[in-house]
Amino acid sequence: MSHPVLKPGAVAVITGGAAGIGLAAAKRFAALGMRVCIADLGAQKLLDAAEQIAQLTRAGAEDVLAIEADVSRDADLGNLRKAVLERFGAVDLLMSNAGIQPPTTALDSANWQQMIEVNLWGVIRSTQTFVPGMVEQGRSGLVIITGSKQGITTPPGNPAYNVSKAGVKVFSESLQHQLRNTPGCAINAHLLIPGFVFTELAAGGRKDKPAGAWTSEQTVDFMLERLQAGDFYILCPDNDVPRALDERRILWAAGDIVENRPPLSRWHADYGGAFEAFVKRR
Repeated sequence: MSHPVLKPGAVAVITGGAAGIGLAAAKRFAALGMRVCIADLGAQKLLDAAEQIAQLTRAGAEDVLAIEADVSRDADLGNLRKAVLERFGAVDLLMSNAGIQPPTTALDSANWQQMIEVNLWGVIRSTQTFVPGMVEQGRSGLVIITGSKQGITTPPGNPAYNVSKAGVKVFSESLQHQLRNTPGCAINAHLLIPGFVFTELAAGGRKDKPAGAWTSEQTVDFMLERLQAGDFYILCPDNDVPRALDERRILWAAGDIVENRPPLSRWHADYGGAFEAFVKRR
């Protein structure tokens, strides 16, 4: 890996780093010789994850820090930054990955505030906690923010999750715009857009990975490849949905506004045939 940030000795901080995509990323970074801090909830889960990561680092446990932190709390994030700087002295990569997905509906307030606080405000808070200091370091850095296709095509089923991830997309775009227009700034932001990934968040009680899903490791390997290529939108396929189909779904969703169709027309009985024809025209 020749990316200037992904190198031995660099420091990565990963929220939601004790499981799923976050843990897979922590392991890949450790294997590249990076020093890694994972933040998550659950002391035992963090301990288990840290032990796995330490097996891949150059200096074992010395290169790993595991901190229990709630990304919806400013104080927790402040303590996280303090601990990282005391241990490693700098931050070169922030992966804002923590997320939750409890059920919601548009007309019921249950779970809405928690979803927005963790999924959206957690990204905003972690970025504002770490990135100004990364810019001040005056060297190359990476910010990777985990979004979702549901924040782009906004399918029916969990509106609070869609709203949170749509906000993450907009925030990430604004962040990268500001970074690239900041004189002397060598920090780049990237939006990771996973496909169907078999994680605790998406398992839905299933123990075996569905054939259509990717593993967290496959997703992170794809992410590393596209970071190397310089992609901002890291749009991940999976075993069921290739990029070409994602592109048609995204274009159709944008077309609801341009064509003045009903919202979420892809799932509207009057537009099912038109959508299928649109997909085939690719």
